[in-house]
Amino acid sequence: MEPGQTNLSKIVKYSEEDTVPGEGKIFYDIRFAVYLGEEMIKFLINVEAQKSSDFNKLHYHLDNRIIYYLARMISAQKEVEFEKSNYDDIKPVRSIWICMDANDDEDSINRICLTQRNVYGKRMELRSIDKVQGVIIRLRKKSDVTTSKNYLIAMLEELLKKEDAENKKKNLEEKYGFVMSVKTEGRLNDMCNLGEGLLERGIEEGIEQGLQKGMEKGIERGLEQGKAEGLRSLVETVKSLVGDDFQKVCEIIRKNDIYANASDEEIRKYW
Repeated sequence: MEPGQTNLSKIVKYSEEDTVPGEGKIFYDIRFAVYLGEEMIKFLINVEAQKSSDFNKLHYHLDNRIIYYLARMISAQKEVEFEKSNYDDIKPVRSIWICMDANDDEDSINRICLTQRNVYGKRMELRSIDKVQGVIIRLRKKSDVTTSKNYLIAMLEELLKKEDAENKKKNLEEKYGFVMSVKTEGRLNDMCNLGEGLLERGIEEGIEQGLQKGMEKGIERGLEQGKAEGLRSLVETVKSLVGDDFQKVCEIIRKNDIYANASDEEIRKYW
């Protein structure tokens, strides 16, 4: 994340190294804080590039590693985000994993989260169980597959595709509304460096800038279908970050000028 490339009032980059006394040291690919919503709620987010999600290649189940990372992101907040027994000050954490070996029909986004199940008696209202969530984004390993129906996956696959940098730049600008700087163009020559090239542009710019600019182009051309697909993508993306709080998702979506007047019914259609 560089000056001028992100909205610094909303995104703050953190060190990739995390040391917790008694728990050892851990290195993240990317770690940052993002502020969302009217109240500017702080989320702590970690993004990892993973070549495979296959147990036979990793020799461990990826969901276990994600759970560990989420636990570390919580425990590392002690004496930083909260003190003593002020547990309500714990900030929500998200761990996003981009895996790149899915088969042709396996492109997907899966969310790991805590759920509440009432076993006996009156159901309690547990307001904070959505604070811990993991997201696995599976990209397909072949480059000649049909474009994914999911906007974020399609964009990331385009970004990772092995092709001429000029073609890649043109496609990213025309299809996804990217504004290419000199530094961004330079990074397209080294797509193996996902920590900088794919993730910074794909997640941060893609969600905050690509969706908006891409849909603006669609609206200018009079494509109502483009606007509808944009809303679908926004709902999926925001929901993966903030969880199943419908009103919170609606509030964030309406911050986007294009969907400022979107009704609850329109948003719920893609819920």
